[in-house]
Amino acid sequence: MSLAPTSNVSPLEAHLGFWLRYVSNQVSGRFEQQLEAQGFTVTEWVAMRTLFERAHTSHAELISALGMTKGAASKVVSKLEHKGMAVRQAAEGSAREQVLALTAAGRALLPVLAALADENDRFFFGHLDEAQRGELMALMQGLVCHHQLKVVPIK
Repeated sequence: MSLAPTSNVSPLEAHLGFWLRYVSNQVSGRFEQQLEAQGFTVTEWVAMRTLFERAHTSHAELISALGMTKGAASKVVSKLEHKGMAVRQAAEGSAREQVLALTAAGRALLPVLAALADENDRFFFGHLDEAQRGELMALMQGLVCHHQLKVVPIK
């Protein structure tokens, strides 16, 4: 059995996807380690950040933000409840519907975790000037828009 010639095979480094994943893995891996040192996961961070946006968030809104099933999102909320960061409350005017909210401890911790995200960005992208950062951000956002990507990366 003979092997096909490899001259038509482009090098791995010739692919933008390779470089995007290479950088992304480093950026997200470092942030994941920083969060783990605080006792949290990236998924919990995204959930807390989502809950921070509103005083009360529905399960459907959180499920949409996390891009998870109802059961998986419920497990994340349960972990945050166990850590004292979030609570489930009865929705106004509904005996059956629940809303989710950060506790005072969750609201107090969120700026600390957000500072880790900001520091991680500075670590990886701080050498870029403002115009370069803006251009890179616009390119990434353009890809998201062009491909209609909806699910927030949590892994």
